Amino acid sequence: MSSQHDRILVTGATGKQGGATARTLLADGIPVRALVRDPHTPAARALAELGAELAIGDFDAPDTIAAAVTDVRAVFGVPPAAFGPDGWNIEAEATRGEALVAASRAAGVEQFVFTGVASFARDKQWGSNGKRRIEQAVADSGMRYTLLRPVRFMENYLARGLPVDGIHNGVHRHLFPADFPVQMIAVDDIAAVAAVAFADPERLHGRTLDLAGDQLPMRVAAAKISEATGIPVRYEEVPESEAAERGPQIHTVWRLTREGDSWNADIPALREIHPALRTFDTWLAETGTAQLKSVLAG
Repeated sequence: MSSQHDRILVTGATGKQGGATARTLLADGIPVRALVRDPHTPAARALAELGAELAIGDFDAPDTIAAAVTDVRAVFGVPPAAFGPDGWNIEAEATRGEALVAASRAAGVEQFVFTGVASFARDKQWGSNGKRRIEQAVADSGMRYTLLRPVRFMENYLARGLPVDGIHNGVHRHLFPADFPVQMIAVDDIAAVAAVAFADPERLHGRTLDLAGDQLPMRVAAAKISEATGIPVRYEEVPESEAAERGPQIHTVWRLTREGDSWNADIPALREIHPALRTFDTWLAETGTAQLKSVLAG
């Protein structure tokens, strides 16, 4: 039977990765403390109904973070993103993450699993400057640790209101060439790998794992969605002029993929760790098709 000593703090618990990890751990009988800003949101209430202890906290309120990491065995850390008038605030994100690591170490936490983002082979810094600083703090902390670096989520097809990704009026737009294989991962598989790390802290200690479950050209993925849902979906490449207008990072991704660069997770090796790793077809069959039908009908 689990004891409170087994309790794991999950940050970002009402988001995609944190929520999936909290649900996976709870299903495995592991006590979960979920860090939330508002305990009254539907996502927070749903976790509480599943048995999670809610810890109300804010990364910019250090006392609440110190309380949240007290009396837990391990922490699942999701990047504490920060946005300001100029967009993504990398410095604030890194500072928040480093503070979480320091508070965890001070509280005697034994293990830290951090999920960041995978990088392209020739663009080590894309979207990752702050996350790499947090990773370094985790590695230097003296805690057992595992660093997860997921690629693009399969669930991104469900997104609304994004300039790229998601499906709008039957069109999926992105930066990638239509016939260039691109890796993707189901969010529940990020949670499953995290659960493996928590179940056996020594097995994945010190490992940095790029996470992907499938690799498909965007045109092929759109065709699979059309077949699964019965609703026509086509893929459209974002032109270079638009990518350039969206800033140097976006333009770099556009350019590198046309030079053959992209994510390069070792999918067979990851399947040895997590044999039930989902392909895109598996994700569609399990949950994706039903969710996509709802989105596409809206």
